[in-house]
Amino acid sequence: MNYSLIPTAQTIVQHCQANDISNIVISPGSRNAPLTIGFTENPFFTCFSIVDERCAAFFALGMAQQLQKPVAVICTSGSALLNYYPAVAEAYYSNIPLVVISADRPIYKVGIGDGQTINQKNVFENQIGYSANLRQDVSHATDTIRHYKPEWIKDENIDKIQNEVQALNDAELNTAFTIAFTSQSPVHINAPFEEPLYNTTTETKVKAKIGLIFNKETNQTSLQSEKDIWNTSKRKIVLVGVNKPNSVDEKVLLSLANDPSVLVLTETTSNLNQPSFFNSIDSIIAPIEMNSDKDAFFENLRPEVLVTFGGLIVSKKIKAFLRTFSPEHHWHIGGVKANDTFFCLDKHIKVPVNRFFQEMYSDAKIVKSDYFNYWGQVKKEYVFKRSSYLNKIPFSDFSVFSQLMQSIPNNYLLQLANSSTIRYTQLFDMNPTLRVYCNRGTSGIDGSTSTAIGASVVSETPTLFITGDLSFFYDSNALWNNSIKNNFRIIVINNKGGGIFRILPGKENTDVFETYFETRHNLNAEHLCKMFGFEYRKADSTEVLEEALSDFYRISSRPRLLEITTPALINDKILIDYFRFIS
Repeated sequence: MNYSLIPTAQTIVQHCQANDISNIVISPGSRNAPLTIGFTENPFFTCFSIVDERCAAFFALGMAQQLQKPVAVICTSGSALLNYYPAVAEAYYSNIPLVVISADRPIYKVGIGDGQTINQKNVFENQIGYSANLRQDVSHATDTIRHYKPEWIKDENIDKIQNEVQALNDAELNTAFTIAFTSQSPVHINAPFEEPLYNTTTETKVKAKIGLIFNKETNQTSLQSEKDIWNTSKRKIVLVGVNKPNSVDEKVLLSLANDPSVLVLTETTSNLNQPSFFNSIDSIIAPIEMNSDKDAFFENLRPEVLVTFGGLIVSKKIKAFLRTFSPEHHWHIGGVKANDTFFCLDKHIKVPVNRFFQEMYSDAKIVKSDYFNYWGQVKKEYVFKRSSYLNKIPFSDFSVFSQLMQSIPNNYLLQLANSSTIRYTQLFDMNPTLRVYCNRGTSGIDGSTSTAIGASVVSETPTLFITGDLSFFYDSNALWNNSIKNNFRIIVINNKGGGIFRILPGKENTDVFETYFETRHNLNAEHLCKMFGFEYRKADSTEVLEEALSDFYRISSRPRLLEITTPALINDKILIDYFRFIS
């Protein structure tokens, strides 16, 4: 087996192997050659080559999202590193342990006009768990260092100085990996390399000092005060954001479902599918907003206690409601951080979600309340009216999402793009066997295709990615990837622009609106599919879509993409009229 001659490169590889970080996503470059050699020559690692660094980082993020453990991305120096930033920010706000390893130029070549050189230290400062700035080796390219930085060496023993460099680098790496694992945060490791970069050896002289990683003990703080409040409150809302599938015990779900004083509000990304839970938050709140007596209805909905767990919330309407009609108590359960999303958070209770609710229901006291019965009836009414509404509307985004949600086979991994895609999906019932994900950390449209492909590579089940046209074309380089499985499926809803902007306040049918907000276009995905080896299908009506879906998910020799064109000028009206109809 070959190793890079550069000690720092050997050290990084040893730390990754010791921490079982086996998936490495590499973008081509010269400065990162020592790392590329070290990882690709070692059979412990599974390496992926992706040219576009933005796509590479989101691809790695998708893998880490599914594996729930760190995945590393490696790039060369200069602007290559900056292309990682969108994925780093998403990982930071979604608590995904992405390990960014960047090769850098020697510090004496930074800021002097040398090619492919920027200031890489702490470049992700505001959206990173830790920045490990490694020191350059002095035992490698020693003559070059004597020329440019003689003060690093002076007349001291080279081995002694190199041992100091090694000790600092080991300490930095141990800190970075500890934070990645214990905080589920992205970390950045910046490694300066001097030329020559490609020399190898068959024996490694570095023996990295690997620190042991210990998870913090679970907080055993008493929950008696919360239990006293819980057992005397007649209106409680449990609001669940982004949540891993199968993470909540069935007994806990049943306890919540059978409590007449509790409304459990979930989202598509909550991965909770109890029939009594409220899985379409906007279908409850939007009709109230249109009611002339809305304040009275909202007051009736206002909880005494709000309990949240999981990640970020999609629904703007629940945020607006809870910010105006604040609960007496808001507790966020579990997780490494708690966001004061509704400006009323009074406790972050750092215990596992299952333990918290087991404690709340430990003595089987059920508060008498009509809270669930009242709002449960509201839910039944809007579900019935939704079915009636679907029977009267033309082919549109709304009808398409209804059709799609009923078509997905059991046990699929479902990846969703942001903007219209995630919001439409929120309005419909979800097959409880599906595992659902969306990049809600920063809620951007960038990188959603790459994330879905990365997730699919490590998924044991087939993957479906549903996206809008702008999100898809924005990340079209994601398809430039040799690791895409034949069972990967993409559905693109193409309404010729950013249709969601027609729903937002301030929309005007002007050239400025169409050009700079909606971004109208006449693109389609057919030629991209031909170039990247996807089977391509299209649909523009209910009947054609039904036919296209009839065998879309069957085994194939190539991945498939289905493009559905919908009428741009009526989608917004149909959605708004839906909320009026169910009100």
